[in-house]
Amino acid sequence: MTNDTARRPRTKSAEIRREELMDAAQALFLEKGFAATNVSEIVEGADVAKGTFYLYFKTKEDVLTALQIRFVESFCEKIDGAMAQHHDDWPSRLDAFVAVCLDAYLDSMPVHDLVFHQHRPANRAMKAGNPVITRLMALLKAGAKDAALEMGDPRLTAVMLFDALHGAVDDCLASGKPISRAELFQTVANFYRNALRMR
Repeated sequence: MTNDTARRPRTKSAEIRREELMDAAQALFLEKGFAATNVSEIVEGADVAKGTFYLYFKTKEDVLTALQIRFVESFCEKIDGAMAQHHDDWPSRLDAFVAVCLDAYLDSMPVHDLVFHQHRPANRAMKAGNPVITRLMALLKAGAKDAALEMGDPRLTAVMLFDALHGAVDDCLASGKPISRAELFQTVANFYRNALRMR
């Protein structure tokens, strides 16, 4: 038995193996690009046999889909954590949503671009089931019920507000100029409040 073999754990849970494959794939996709990465490199990066890959994924496209799901779940966990800290103060709840979304986008833009711009099998369908928009819609409905804000159709309003935030981040990044998160937050938060006629 070699030293390397002795150091490796004999068994890992399926969940850990899957995450390690995803981590290795993500690192390679970001470094080399999705098209230039092959399955052999992914399994080498994860330090597993090639057959192990196929226990969890059929293709590298399946890995990219799994990375997208993981990104969205992590994004939503951050939103849920921020919302849990604000219950009755509607301006603060809306501000928290804006702040966590802006930070999440800016802090993970390379991964965001990988999982959403590289992989677009059904862009409209993805938006229809977007859990971030669903969370914003629920927040808007609750605020309207408490007469804290005014809006038209809750879903369309949530979609437009989400797209406005996303577009603001994209525009700032495209400008190539240093981004002031405080100024960006204030601009987007004010837009949200004015659009919703928040009281």
